[in-house]
Parts: sequence; C-alpha cells; structure tokens
Amino acid sequence: MTQGKGFGFGIGKMKELADAFKKAQQVQEGAKRLQEELEQMQIAGEAGGGLVKVVLSGNQEPQSVEIAPEALNEGAEVLSDLVTIAMKDAYNKSTATMRERMEELTSGLELPGMGM
Repeated sequence: MTQGKGFGFGIGKMKELADAFKKAQQVQEGAKRLQEELEQMQIAGEAGGGLVKVVLSGNQEPQSVEIAPEALNEGAEVLSDLVTIAMKDAYNKSTATMRERMEELTSGLELPGMGM
C-alpha cells in the first residue's frame, strides 16, 4: 500500500502559506493605519511663487485654497490658471506621497507562487 501525499502541501509549504497570511494581515492593518494618516495629512501645492496655495489631504480631499491679495490684480484668467496649477501641484505631491507610503507598507511582502 502506498502512502498518499495529501494535496501536495508539505509542512514547509504550510508554514510558508501561514507566514504569507500573517504578512498579508500585517499589510492590511498597516493599510488601515496609512489611510487614517493620509486623511490627517495636509499637502500643499503652489503657483505663482506662492500667490496661490491649494491644500489637499493625503487622500486628495480638498482642504483649502489661499489666494494672495496681489493675485487678484492678475485678472480672472491668470488667477484661474494659477489655481489650476496649484491644484495639479498638490495632486502630484499627494499622489507621490501615497505611492511612497504604499511602497513602504508592502516592501518585503513576498507571497508564495507570486514570483516576486
């Protein structure tokens, strides 16, 4: 009578799988903390040498817009452009921050069979 090998999972594979689940759970917990941190962050974008400043949360939620009195003398079209540039600047900074923080969170995460 031959001895069966089960489902092809030896003790070593079961340990790898358990470790992977533990790492995934740690990442999930870290992601929740990161989400809370991002909500509290204030990331500023500027245009016109500081004439216009836009502040977003780390989750890209608009927080405030500050317009220097001197910017009002530039006219509506220029002011509109300055606000747009400041928004894009804040958005790009927020996106970069989010990406960096997610990379920190997932660095070292190697799931079996994922070929990382």
